[in-house]
Amino acid sequence: MAREHRRTSLLQSFNYAFQGLVYAVRYQRNMRIHLGIGALALVVGVFLNLSRLEFVAVVAAVTFVLVMELLNSAVEKVVDMITEDYDPRAKAAKDLSAAAVLVAAINALVVAYLVMVDRLSHFSLDLLMAIRRSPSYLTVVAFGVVMAAVIAVKAVRGRGTPLSGGLPSGHAALAFAGWTAVTFLVGATREGLLVSMITLGVAALAAQSRVEGGIHSLLEVVLGALLGVIVTTLIFQLWF
Repeated sequence: MAREHRRTSLLQSFNYAFQGLVYAVRYQRNMRIHLGIGALALVVGVFLNLSRLEFVAVVAAVTFVLVMELLNSAVEKVVDMITEDYDPRAKAAKDLSAAAVLVAAINALVVAYLVMVDRLSHFSLDLLMAIRRSPSYLTVVAFGVVMAAVIAVKAVRGRGTPLSGGLPSGHAALAFAGWTAVTFLVGATREGLLVSMITLGVAALAAQSRVEGGIHSLLEVVLGALLGVIVTTLIFQLWF
């Protein structure tokens, strides 16, 4: 019983964390801007065929900006909760948290310049073929875009979290995005078709478990699966 309770509490902790992320996307304009720029940076990174270390640097810079923006939003909410009157200390707290976001954004710009400027200056059509050699990066970007789409839809609808309830099902979206990516990567060989069918079965079981557990309706799971398949297919068709 204690072990089951810890597992449930851990899942609930993730749900609370994602609720905070959904809230930030829904109500904080700057968070939406940072997410959009971050997603664009990842897509450009794949398009430029960055090395593994360069890609890690871009992801770290994007993550740093998002974390600072979340902390800035949290500080603003706490200050507003404590006092509604003008207080120089409250102003200083908000200014300091905003400065943290500014420093993170400047850091991201420096990283983007150091990593991408040379590649952009030598841009050529050969890079389109280079994308075919980076399927792992493409899969990561596909998962990121699918997850961002799930969060955006749930933020607009104001129901559920990426891990629990609401439309569409995040689990189903990611599971079927994984199946779609695997299908593209293994090809149309006999062995590839077998791997694809096994992955499809795993994705279907993941989606079915959400319905059986009463967390999602069948419609929410189906729409989540379609979202994962469509987004991943578009990304792989464009670049793979």
